[in-house]
Amino acid sequence: MFTKYLDHYEVGETWVSRGRTITEADLVMFSAFSGDWFPLHTDKEYAATTPFQQRIAHGLLVLSAASGLFQFGVGIVVAFYGMENVRFTNPTFIGDTIHIEAKIMDVEEKAGGRGVITALQEIKKQTGELVITCTMKIMLNKEPV
Repeated sequence: MFTKYLDHYEVGETWVSRGRTITEADLVMFSAFSGDWFPLHTDKEYAATTPFQQRIAHGLLVLSAASGLFQFGVGIVVAFYGMENVRFTNPTFIGDTIHIEAKIMDVEEKAGGRGVITALQEIKKQTGELVITCTMKIMLNKEPV
């Protein structure tokens, strides 16, 4: 999505990513990396006693995996600028395939030949259910003159 210079984006523009399936290995690796071994993510027997009735992926795992679905243009993207209003609305289970649906909400020019794109990011799974929503901000370069 972020493969064009700042001045080539328009408010209202939309983008849909490819998919990515969340695996059991993802949960194990994320637990090891983050230190988050909460049983809802790692204990099949415990998770069966919860309202979800099975293990769910860590919300931050899903958010992190989704970040890999974006396309970032080298020399175009300056930096990840921030994230606001993050909500985890539904569980993501092992075997679910997520994708991103994004919409440009604002294009703001800044000094130094760059600016910030604000996008509404919705992470959905194969059923169409929304699992995470947030407002994402990315700093981009303007096209060189």
